[in-house]
Amino acid sequence: MKWFPDYNYILASQSPRRQELLKSLGIEFQVRLKEVEENYPEDLQVQQIPEYLARLKSNPFMSELTDKDLLITADTIVLLNGEVIGKPSGREGAETMLRKLSGNEHQVISGVCLSSQKKQKVFSALTNVLFKQLSEKEIQYYISVFRPFDKAGAYGIQEWIGFIGITHIEGSFYNVMGLPVQKLYEEILHF
Repeated sequence: MKWFPDYNYILASQSPRRQELLKSLGIEFQVRLKEVEENYPEDLQVQQIPEYLARLKSNPFMSELTDKDLLITADTIVLLNGEVIGKPSGREGAETMLRKLSGNEHQVISGVCLSSQKKQKVFSALTNVLFKQLSEKEIQYYISVFRPFDKAGAYGIQEWIGFIGITHIEGSFYNVMGLPVQKLYEEILHF
C-alpha cells in the first residue's frame, strides 16, 4: 500500500543522516547532487537562514523537474547566543565549537524546501538543546573517534557526545540530526 502522494521523490543531499531519516519515513527516493555556493545576505535574520539556503539548494534543479517529481532540499544551522555556528574547519575549529556549546543551551534550525514543477513550499523547525559541562577529555575523545567535521556545531546528537552530553532537548530530536521528519511528513501530505 502506498502511503505518500505519488511522486518521484528526489533528495538533494549527500548527508547520510538525511538519507537514513527519509528512508526510515518509508519514502522511496533517489539522491541527486549539484554544487551550490551556500551564501546568504548578511542582513537576513538568523532564523531565516536555513529556509533561504534550502530554497537556494533547489534552484539548480528547477528546470529539470517534471510534473511527477518532488524535490527535497534542506539546510541545518546551529545558533548559540544568536551567533550562527557552521561546520568546523578541522580539529581546532571543532574543539572551539564544543567548548562554546559546553554547559550552554543552543538552538538547531533546519529549513526544508519541497519543490515540484508547479510550486514550492519552504518551512523550518527549531529545537533547543542543552549540553552539560563537557570535560576537555570528553571533547578530545569525541573529536578523535568520531571526527565531526561535516556537522554543524561539530557534533552529531545520535553519536557518543549526544549520549553522554545532552541533558535536555525541547523540540524534534530528528531536526537536530538534520531533517524534521514529523513536520516533513505533514508537509508532504499537504503538498
